[in-house]
Amino acid sequence: MNALLDRLFKLKAHGTTVSTEVVAGMTTFITMVYIIFVNPQMMAASGMDQGASFVGTCLAAALACYVMGLYANWPVGMAPGMGLNAFFTYTVVGEMGYSWEIALGAVFLAGILFVIMSVTRMRRWMLDSIPFNMRIAMGVGVGLFVGFIGLKTGGIIVANNATYLSLGDLTKPETFLATLSFLTIAILSMRKVPGAIIIGILGTTIIGLVLGLVQFNGLVSAPPSLAPTFMQLDILGALDVAMASVIIAFLFVNLFDTAGTLLGVASRAGLIDEKGDAENMDRALKADSSSSVMGAFFGCAPVTSYVESSAGVEAGGRTGLTAVVVGTLFLLAIFFSPLAAMVPAYATAGALIYVAILMLGGMEALDWSDTTEVLPALVTIILIPLSFSIANGIALGFITYVAVKLCTGKRAEITMGAWFLAAIFLAKFTFI
Repeated sequence: MNALLDRLFKLKAHGTTVSTEVVAGMTTFITMVYIIFVNPQMMAASGMDQGASFVGTCLAAALACYVMGLYANWPVGMAPGMGLNAFFTYTVVGEMGYSWEIALGAVFLAGILFVIMSVTRMRRWMLDSIPFNMRIAMGVGVGLFVGFIGLKTGGIIVANNATYLSLGDLTKPETFLATLSFLTIAILSMRKVPGAIIIGILGTTIIGLVLGLVQFNGLVSAPPSLAPTFMQLDILGALDVAMASVIIAFLFVNLFDTAGTLLGVASRAGLIDEKGDAENMDRALKADSSSSVMGAFFGCAPVTSYVESSAGVEAGGRTGLTAVVVGTLFLLAIFFSPLAAMVPAYATAGALIYVAILMLGGMEALDWSDTTEVLPALVTIILIPLSFSIANGIALGFITYVAVKLCTGKRAEITMGAWFLAAIFLAKFTFI
């Protein structure tokens, strides 16, 4: 068996062993398994069946990990993306009023575009054509959006007729536990405890159980039916002019997040050569983009590579065997649906807030030396959460970028990608 795995994943060539890869896969899984609790809750808020969404999350993640491991031979775990699932539920379905079936159609179309870009030179052109600060701003803005949802879900911030928002009642058990969940995750993460997020979620759930706020429904059972969400996407319904900005938002947030994550993990895993080229990068991007398409069939927001994979790399993971182990563990997780259904929203709120804060770290990479570059980026970052829409925040950021460059005599610095996106978004606000 070891010889077969060595030939399949080139273990010796990468200086690793089967046991090391298994440990690395388990490490990565522990750091990202929180998604099987968070994503079903997020998707259920759009009207989906939570049990079916739980199974869909596990299956989409498992199959995506297998594709990444067997095709690209990269030690990267994959699952439905945080931020994109919030955009799916709270903007596309909640604010814009589309059904979740049509929203899944938009996910599918964005995935098809991502696949086309992955197999052609369009990917390189688009990555080079979008201003660097705007790329950073998208990820940071999505982070603030996720954090805002976490604070709202946990009752830490509430609506106020006079001031729009105000601090919630921290003496309420649910709000207190949401705060405790966040602090637990943050402290354990700072102390480098593996699986800090899942410990925080399950620990808060147990406290809720002791206090009588959570009802125990068992831990293991046969998986719920996938039928309510499987192949329910409405592609024709997504072929609407008004959905163009939604598809673009799904596409570009996924594209830049994936590119950044893969390069970061590849660097840590020693997959980048002396010329700066990443081994099998094209295959990794194809695996990621095709997984987004596949995820739509299972009722998931775009499936993407997880930066938590770096934990597995630190544990010694160097090949696709790590990803295959992660995928296998996601398959086994399907049988723990009672546990997933038992986890309350306030327990996952802390995880959302913590993940959001990590995503804000991208602001460090912004180029603050040129106001015409940083101002549009800040507009994007601020307006994504305040408009409660990733699409609108990105749109207003690109329109601001082109307007600022034109009016300050820097027309030559506007890339074709920026012109293209600004024109589409301006048309959206003007005619749709």
